[in-house]
Amino acid sequence: MLYGNKRWLYIAVPIFFFWFFGQIDKLGISVIQTDASFLEDLGLTGADKNAKIGFITFIFTVSYAFSNLFWGYIIDRFGARKTAVIGLIIWSAMMIVGGLATSYEIFLVSRVVLGFGEGMMIPICGKFISNWFNHRELGRAQSSWLAGNYFGPACGAIILTLVIATFNWEAAFFFLAGFNLLIVIPMFIFLTRDTPEEHPRMDQKEIAFIREIDVNEKGRKKQNFTQDYRYWIVWFGMLMSSFLFFGISIWLPTYLVEAKSFSREAMTGITSLSWLFALGFVLVCGYLADKTKRPSLLATILFSMTAIFLTAAILAPHPVIAGICMGLAMGTQGGVFHLSNLFIVKYSTPETAGRAAGLMGFTNILGGFSSYIMGWLRDLSGGDFGPSIVMLIVAAGLGFAAYLFTLKKEAVEVRTYKINSNRLII
Repeated sequence: MLYGNKRWLYIAVPIFFFWFFGQIDKLGISVIQTDASFLEDLGLTGADKNAKIGFITFIFTVSYAFSNLFWGYIIDRFGARKTAVIGLIIWSAMMIVGGLATSYEIFLVSRVVLGFGEGMMIPICGKFISNWFNHRELGRAQSSWLAGNYFGPACGAIILTLVIATFNWEAAFFFLAGFNLLIVIPMFIFLTRDTPEEHPRMDQKEIAFIREIDVNEKGRKKQNFTQDYRYWIVWFGMLMSSFLFFGISIWLPTYLVEAKSFSREAMTGITSLSWLFALGFVLVCGYLADKTKRPSLLATILFSMTAIFLTAAILAPHPVIAGICMGLAMGTQGGVFHLSNLFIVKYSTPETAGRAAGLMGFTNILGGFSSYIMGWLRDLSGGDFGPSIVMLIVAAGLGFAAYLFTLKKEAVEVRTYKINSNRLII
């Protein structure tokens, strides 16, 4: 049954769970920060409490973003497999420290080191995808791990709510550390290798398929990814996407509870649904990217949809409609994130994929600013989310405008691809 498809077991499955649990680690704080005991124990009270809550994500994403640059170089030098295990050990330890924290300051230190440990996630997956999959299945390969990126938090919102209700907020961190130590690390050790040629259970026919040359790239010298202007447009688009995604995802549970008066149970349902929206956009975009060869056009459409959904959330007369619109806006950015990681592989080589992904991962730094600025604006406006959402709409407009500059060249490439494919058939 697995003959000719072992790459999906050895690589797609481990990196799915890598992101499934990794994103619960990263974004579970959005649920935990709605717990009154957590806020009281760490001193998150007073007139500036929203800015302090936002600073938790800000300090994490700054560390996460800068570490992407470091990890990208390490991965290209020493391989994705060893790097993944080292990073997993670091972040598992920091989840335990976070659960043991007795002050806001200690908790912040744990988030800084956690951000450093998790910073290797994007470049590791970019490296694995580049080394292990055929050029015609990159969209589906990216979808396999990005599915974990969104399915994880969808389940995580429910899991963390139950753990906190049954035990306490500290237990949530211990559970997350256990998942990594008992499930994810063994998967990387026993299933993965850096390249298919190194794996003892891979057959030559499947390796030959993986190494099949793209007819459009044959005979063409591939330039360094930093020399392709479209990489930098995608990089800017990822800045905007990070700003939008972290701003919405980190504050969505608080928005539902405090601005729309949802119960904790209803908040959990809408939050989980929002992550499933993101998963849906990832899967659809993975299919359409492979089918149409127009990822830039898809990203342009997604940014426009984000602006529309955010505007609808402001104007919606009913809290449930507003909550769903916010969830759909977050979901569209899941699609943008997927396409951006597809571009990493497209514009780089297997030798430079780690660095290309690391530089792209650096864009997460703006997500931290988004979380902090939204908290600061809430404090200034007496808890109102309106100014923050308007700010997010502007970011969506900038992302839309940036991708417009990629459409003409992409259309030319698609026509060339079809002509070359028809010649091969003839």
